[in-house]
Amino acid sequence: MSRRERSILTWLPGFDRPERRTETLTDTLPIVDDRLAVQILDLAMRIGETMLVSGANASGVTTAIVRAAGAYGLHPVHVDVTYNSITVAHHRDGAAQPITLLRVVRGSAPDHARLQRLQALLVDVADGLDLTTARTRYREIRRAPFRYPPAIVIASQALLAVGVAVMFGGNWLVMVLAFVAAGLAALTQYALARAQVPFFFSQVAGAFVLTVIAAGAPLLGETGWDIAADVRPSVIVASGVVLMLAGLTVVGAAQDAIDGFALTATGRILELMTHTLGVVLGILAGLETARVIGLAMVPPTEALPLGSVPLQFAGATLVAVAVAVFNGAGGRIIGISAALSLVAWFVYLTASQLGFEGAAASGVGAFVGSFVGTLVAYRLHVPSVAITTAAILPLVPGAAVFRGLLSIVESGDSAAVLLAGFTTLAGAAVVGVSLAVGASLGIYLGQPVGASLRGVTRTRARLRR
Repeated sequence: MSRRERSILTWLPGFDRPERRTETLTDTLPIVDDRLAVQILDLAMRIGETMLVSGANASGVTTAIVRAAGAYGLHPVHVDVTYNSITVAHHRDGAAQPITLLRVVRGSAPDHARLQRLQALLVDVADGLDLTTARTRYREIRRAPFRYPPAIVIASQALLAVGVAVMFGGNWLVMVLAFVAAGLAALTQYALARAQVPFFFSQVAGAFVLTVIAAGAPLLGETGWDIAADVRPSVIVASGVVLMLAGLTVVGAAQDAIDGFALTATGRILELMTHTLGVVLGILAGLETARVIGLAMVPPTEALPLGSVPLQFAGATLVAVAVAVFNGAGGRIIGISAALSLVAWFVYLTASQLGFEGAAASGVGAFVGSFVGTLVAYRLHVPSVAITTAAILPLVPGAAVFRGLLSIVESGDSAAVLLAGFTTLAGAAVVGVSLAVGASLGIYLGQPVGASLRGVTRTRARLRR
């Protein structure tokens, strides 16, 4: 049986580096029978399913499935990703019927370490890894436990709230309260998840616990501590709001919409709206409970001021590190995420100083952070989604969300306060959209630029030989 090979340079959308791979083209057509075709499609589809669950976007999943199947001589392969299902079909010329497989995707659980291992597996498949070994390696990746135990995940979620408190210049007591409140909220969500309660109700419960604890924080002033007089409950709740929104797929939804995966984007956006509504309901329930027991909070008339610039950078770094940890990232991704958060926050501050409004400055910061992150991902062979998500999270307007909700609850008969609350919420929504668009644009432009730079580097290396 004669075979011929050709070496091509491919750039995989949704991945983090172009790969030079060797394709084996077969002159004899009946080499892949139906049984082998089913095995190839099954492996490719399972890889795509695990990638989608682990945080990859629909475009990257589609490309991965097509490339994995093509590496074993299966052409053409048609893939349909619809947020909660993946359909893969192959129809050879002259065949009586196509081979079609369907898998239902049940929920998402970001695991960036698993995503990185899947990416490495796909590169090896493209380089000629045999099917049996590839199937074995996939099973090992799929069955590998999450990198960190639940205690560390919960602690990292609480650390995220501390990072936000640091950004707002909170004192050590505020940081402790933010850690305790966020930790209890995360523990509540973990317990409900173990009981298989839908995530919407976990969002409601977590936000409720967070708000009630924050509302009771001013009681510490009765102890006579001078430091307790400076405790701002709104900072504690704002820290928790960022935590509640940390796992939502804003950037992923925007990417899917831009890439033309309308059904997947619609599903992500609907999930985003539902889970955000859960946070809103939990905060509203907590505020109303606090009001009934006499712990009502006065709506702030102005936006919460940030702390000093060094504190802002320190807080942004803590937030990025925490997000990377509870998303299962390894040491390399954690370090890159921390560095990129500094880049994104520096650009945000610079844009604000130049006169950009909050939403525009946030969008510019997210764009630069994701663009640089994509280039770094190509260089260091790590998933771009893993580092861009952590880098832009410090820009999430958690304080504005809480301030708007608090104004609505405590407005009473004041139409001006009620209107101010809705205006603040609308502004927070605009910032969220700006972050999604900026990050998506950075990834969209960063992928071909990274591929071009790597191609130039390889060309220069060959010329030096």
